[in-house]
Amino acid sequence: MNFFDAIKICFVKYTNFSDRASRAEYWLFSLFILIISLMLSLIDPLIAGAGSTEYSEIFAPLSTMFSIGIAVPSISVTVRRLHDVNRTGWWYLIVFTIIGLVPVIYWMCKKSDEGENRFGQPSLVQVS
Repeated sequence: MNFFDAIKICFVKYTNFSDRASRAEYWLFSLFILIISLMLSLIDPLIAGAGSTEYSEIFAPLSTMFSIGIAVPSISVTVRRLHDVNRTGWWYLIVFTIIGLVPVIYWMCKKSDEGENRFGQPSLVQVS
């Protein structure tokens, strides 16, 4: 799976909370979010008309629109990644606790379950 395939899959399956997502799909989509967020953090102060980043924290229209637009696909790929390691998507809610970040990061880094699990077949699919 390459970078653009992972992004395409995440946007195509943005309402799919029942399948599985590979490690590559999850981490490449996270890299996409990071790259775009960094680019927007440089562009937003220019739109605000200020050279400092203090004003862009108050008025960041592009970053805000991107965050809203990426929320559902981001949650979806995280839930599907949890399914890939044989965890229910409800485990994602433990990130709201401080200690809950540790197991979620571990599960995101963990190798996928081989073969079929209770959430279906492995997700290594080819996008054409």
